[in-house]
Amino acid sequence: MKPQTKLSYHVEPFEVEERPRRFLEALAAIVEHSNYGPVLDFYTRVTAKCSRCTAACQVYEATSDPRDIPCNRSELLLRVYRRYFTLAGQLRARLFDSFVLTDGYIDTMAEEYWRCTACRRCKFSCPMGIDHGMITHLARWALAEIGIVPKAMVVSVREQLEGKTRNTSAIPAVAMKDSCEFLEEELEEMFPGQRIKFPMDVEGADYVFFPAVSDYLMEAPTLMGNAAMLHVINASWTIGSSNFDGIDYGLFYSDRMWERIIKAQVAEIKRLKGKAMLIGECGHASRAAREGMQNFIPPEERLPVRNIMELAYEKFIAGDLKLNANAIKERTTYHDPCNIVRTGWIVDQPRTILRHICEDYVEMTPRGADNYCCGGGGGTVSIDEIHDFRMSIGGKTKADQLRRTGAYYVVTPCANCKKQVEEIIAAHKLDMEKVGFHELLLKAIQFEPKVGFHDLMPDGPEFEPAATERG
Repeated sequence: MKPQTKLSYHVEPFEVEERPRRFLEALAAIVEHSNYGPVLDFYTRVTAKCSRCTAACQVYEATSDPRDIPCNRSELLLRVYRRYFTLAGQLRARLFDSFVLTDGYIDTMAEEYWRCTACRRCKFSCPMGIDHGMITHLARWALAEIGIVPKAMVVSVREQLEGKTRNTSAIPAVAMKDSCEFLEEELEEMFPGQRIKFPMDVEGADYVFFPAVSDYLMEAPTLMGNAAMLHVINASWTIGSSNFDGIDYGLFYSDRMWERIIKAQVAEIKRLKGKAMLIGECGHASRAAREGMQNFIPPEERLPVRNIMELAYEKFIAGDLKLNANAIKERTTYHDPCNIVRTGWIVDQPRTILRHICEDYVEMTPRGADNYCCGGGGGTVSIDEIHDFRMSIGGKTKADQLRRTGAYYVVTPCANCKKQVEEIIAAHKLDMEKVGFHELLLKAIQFEPKVGFHDLMPDGPEFEPAATERG
């Protein structure tokens, strides 16, 4: 029997007969107070079941189960909307036997919408342009409003918004600082004479840095590469000790949570008088910040959002970031995180650098905007109880794709992708290693004997340097 997505849900104690009514009330409130209504109106009119999306869905590719066809899954929510929120549906219900939302139907939606990785690859093949990933998100949001949410999401978001640590991994600020001090010592041993720092609470910096907080626990080489790159380009940057987590799980299941998280991150930047938000190697954190800034922050308060790979690329092209050519001898390939590649935001920038520093760089097939999801997208990678599903179904196509490259290094510039790809390598016994983009960059970086921005900083919390950036 193939693995199923049997989730552990945080479920509110509603009576069974209450859930359909509450779901409809939640969906009605979402439609009234957001701009999803016109989109749903359009989709209910043009929706087609041509199933062209089957060729784009790696979950369906692994299961051949009709319920995993993206347009079939989307129809679960569109059917509810058509019946209860359109005039035609309401009239049809009065004249004929019609669909009725039941508690069992809600259970079906809860199961099906967490089988989707929300990678949005299927949108490219839909002749009507239906965004099935968006429908997945909307259905999850309505379910969340009646208390049907995977426990992993609830626990992480609650800690981030209301807990003592204010981050999804529950890392105290003192532990984060200790980790950064240790990494500074490691960098000093690697590059004697280079005072590579992780600056904390510096007011007026050009960039306030938000990596996925899990990087502080599990991705030390990537963080060291981040700091080294920013040191070499003489960037003005800082980490805020009150909020240092770029993760925003609201993107996966609730606009209400998404909005609260991005507002808390913006508040930290304003506390530090920062000028822009710099996201580390995380696809979903980058998209959540970029789109969240536009969707939930008033125009007069919005700040620029940059992914750290964009900054590295720009400085490399400008000549401010010097890297040794062909420093990486092993065959290397690059995995495109869905959340930064589907819209064409970050595609060729990291590849330009990798082709320079890697002697044997190869592409996956397909690549770029059409690349396959890691198999743990849409937040599913955070749900440990569906590990078997992620390996044998969600990640099967990705495993086959990785194997075909013959690469030793697979560059995965996203916290969720790193976790999923590392588990795929182990589960499918692939002879390769996942690495962060800046982890490889650290192996190729050239240091010059110069005085940098943070080399001028005297010790002491009272010092507040002016915000400058060379080049």
